[in-house]
Amino acid sequence: QVQLVESGGGVVQPGGSLRLSCRVSGRTLSSCAMGWFRQAPGKEREFVATISWTGESTNYADSVKDRFVISKDNAKNMGYLQMNSLKPEDTAVYYCAATLISLYGSSWSYEYEYWGQGTQVSVSS
Repeated sequence: QVQLVESGGGVVQPGGSLRLSCRVSGRTLSSCAMGWFRQAPGKEREFVATISWTGESTNYADSVKDRFVISKDNAKNMGYLQMNSLKPEDTAVYYCAATLISLYGSSWSYEYEYWGQGTQVSVSS
């Protein structure tokens, strides 16, 4: 059973930074691609970023490109989302996800088999 647990969310002022972490258990992360998604109140879940199983390939939503960085440490079985220059519109619950099938990553939520419980990020002055 693959389990994902996010941490690192919180309240930050506009322009600030946060780093989200995703601990993976039950499977070595080197065999998984990962993604981050977010869901704001009253909105559908949306793609944020994805990284391939090797970590060599990444892809970002236009809204976060050049501000967010996705990474993973296969040795530690940890995934990360570094969020810089945060804006109020980044406020959402952030979810990490893993897939054993779409190994080059994906922007489609249905292609991920495993999901974390989410962590709240609030950007407000």
